[in-house]
Amino acid sequence: MNTDPKIVYEFGPFRVDPDKQVLLRGDQPIPITPKAFEMLVVLVRRSREVITKDELLQAIWPDSFVEEANLSQNIFLLRKALGDTGEQRHYIVTLPGRGYRFAAEVRTVTDTGEALVAQMRSRTEIVLEQPDLEEVSGAPRIIAAKPQPALPPPARWPKWLVPAAIVAVTVLTAATGFLLLRRNHPIPLSDRDSVLVADFANLTGDAVFDTALRQGLEVQLQQSPYLTIVSEDRIQQALRFMGQPADTLLTGVVARDVCVRAGGAAMLEGSIQTLGSRYILNLRATSCQTGDLLDQEQIEVPGKLDVLGAIGRLTTGFRQRAGESPATLQKHDLPLAEATTASLEALKTYSLALRVIAAQGEEASIPYFKRAIELDPNFAMAYAYLALMYGSTGASDLATQNARKAFQLRDHASDNERFFISAYYLGRAIGNQEKAREVCKEWAQIYPHDPLPHAFLSGFVSLVLGNYEEAIAEGRKALALAPDRAFSYVNLGEDALYIDRFDISREAIRGAEERGMDEPLLLVLRYDLAFAQNDPRGMQQAVDASRGKPDAMDLLADRQAFSLAYAGQLRRARVLSRQAIDIAQQQGDHERAAQFAVRAALREAFFGDLRDARQDAGTGLGLAHNREVSYGAAVALALAGDTTKAEALAADLENNYPEDTSIRFNYLPVIRGVLALHRGDPAKALEILEAASPYELGTPRSASTGFFGSLYPILIRGEAYLASRKGPEAAREFQKVLDHRGIMIGDPVSTLARYGLARSLALSHETAKARAEFTQALQTWKDADPDLPILLKAKADFASLQ
Repeated sequence: MNTDPKIVYEFGPFRVDPDKQVLLRGDQPIPITPKAFEMLVVLVRRSREVITKDELLQAIWPDSFVEEANLSQNIFLLRKALGDTGEQRHYIVTLPGRGYRFAAEVRTVTDTGEALVAQMRSRTEIVLEQPDLEEVSGAPRIIAAKPQPALPPPARWPKWLVPAAIVAVTVLTAATGFLLLRRNHPIPLSDRDSVLVADFANLTGDAVFDTALRQGLEVQLQQSPYLTIVSEDRIQQALRFMGQPADTLLTGVVARDVCVRAGGAAMLEGSIQTLGSRYILNLRATSCQTGDLLDQEQIEVPGKLDVLGAIGRLTTGFRQRAGESPATLQKHDLPLAEATTASLEALKTYSLALRVIAAQGEEASIPYFKRAIELDPNFAMAYAYLALMYGSTGASDLATQNARKAFQLRDHASDNERFFISAYYLGRAIGNQEKAREVCKEWAQIYPHDPLPHAFLSGFVSLVLGNYEEAIAEGRKALALAPDRAFSYVNLGEDALYIDRFDISREAIRGAEERGMDEPLLLVLRYDLAFAQNDPRGMQQAVDASRGKPDAMDLLADRQAFSLAYAGQLRRARVLSRQAIDIAQQQGDHERAAQFAVRAALREAFFGDLRDARQDAGTGLGLAHNREVSYGAAVALALAGDTTKAEALAADLENNYPEDTSIRFNYLPVIRGVLALHRGDPAKALEILEAASPYELGTPRSASTGFFGSLYPILIRGEAYLASRKGPEAAREFQKVLDHRGIMIGDPVSTLARYGLARSLALSHETAKARAEFTQALQTWKDADPDLPILLKAKADFASLQ
């Protein structure tokens, strides 16, 4: 009695039984002609391969001459039987001038329901690898398979092959724990090509594999300095253009369509299934443009705990065949359990968190990252992302705590992730921009395809250090590497504004608009550019574009308050600032609301409205207590005469953030310089402000997040020289501000430089020049509140020159 197991094929909802010549959809037989059925068997046995028309004619009518029309007719009948008659083929794809390709993933199973190892075949043979005779640790070692000649597809598997293969599987896996199917030629990819990682086909019934394996594969591939992975931003943009939800699974036709739209060269598709108590993992690389098979490898492992290790070995093999050098492979190929987490549940939850960001936003993802950390308390990247999410939702203290924890655990991350964790921790958590710059430079050198080191440099690191040309250069690099990320355009556009490169800012805005980006900070950039070019119409257009968008309306209300305060209209500015604060609070962003409040407090303090300044500083501190709010409130309170509170805030900043570049070189010198002036000690103020000299032209963190604080050390030094009766020295400081006024874009305090220069020239008895500067300052304030203290003082000083 013949006991050979019978082979059947499955794809989608269909099952093909060659012995019975039956096509089933679920349990229902589908009527189909014998020749159409034979054609289907040939196609599924060579799924994902291009089969020429001549090959099909020879396979179906080997001893007869038939016209090509017979082939077309049977393809038509076959598509009709499969319901594959829409404009977009899901199963049988016609390749004009070449032939046909069966596009769906096909599983080869026995009649017992067990999946065979080679469930997706190509012209590459099945290779059963022998164990390494020199292994001593008991851990299996993968030996490169020798190339085998391609065989034509048989009409069916010979009966002797099936039991022999099953016996071989049993013997070899017992000895080594691994079985491989592998293509043994190089993959035609270059270091300029990008790869889309599709979702794994989970055929095990175990939900833990649903998202974890794709995430694991991405983590492993991101260790490579050679390969570029299609980013989540590009994926989301492609899904939007396709009218698909953000959480759409990347499988089959959808994945390939996304890959094409995102400019990917290849698509990696994985699957996992069980063979008894063991697990078989398959990884296929196909061309996004043609669908041709580029690479394939399979591994079998003894149990669930071995699956993550198998992902690592599959990835290493792919990287080797894709052309990555042995040197980088050896240096940047941590096992997945060391690079992320050994917990499948933690990896799955982490993966879900990343998807939630795309579908629901940052705040909704926080519980998932926290759960991933509960499952694995050593999960460094989960802490890092949690820090990012807290930072973006206005919880700076929690962001700093989690960034610090990620940094402590950075050895539990891949090299690329370790760079990210270190740069974020140094640049944002502790604020040491000098060290952050060193890390970012090394990161960019080792991982030249990663946009993040360039984004960090252009977004805050180079700005704090006052290197604007470097910031622009890094912004261009980030944009070239990540043209689908809004931050690339925002950073480049704002960096250019600081040094009056309006052409670059316009270019950035135009590029973002062409891609249909809807980012609130792009509207701020549009407003700032229009303000810098004295374009009221452009400013109003940016405001109009924010209507109905709460996450933009508060920013633009604050921007309008700035332009009114710049003109000395503090009453109207206060109304708009109140609106901005209310909108931000309604959105739950208390830190942003607090920064709006201290911005109002600063302009009121500098312009002489001391009562309102104290009130708004208190409002800001009541809403949030981060570094930037503390700094802004401290300066406002020091100017308003509350020296005790201001000194206490300065002491807290010094004690809590001893390495922060902005605090050391901007915040503390400014606060304590103002306090020294209040005590009538300008010489001490000048001594204190000397510490700010290295980065006095930089843009501190407060300016990046709250739009205040830039050039304050220079302004206060100018006031100290005035108090010391040193007119030429004071004039030099105020002129320095006027020469770099783009750095203070968005801050009405910049108008004080013109008034300060006028007073400095008057002190130096340069009356004509002083009169010209007074005239220009008063022209700026021609529509100011008539009782504005700074206006009344300026008019009195001007009158004394007459």
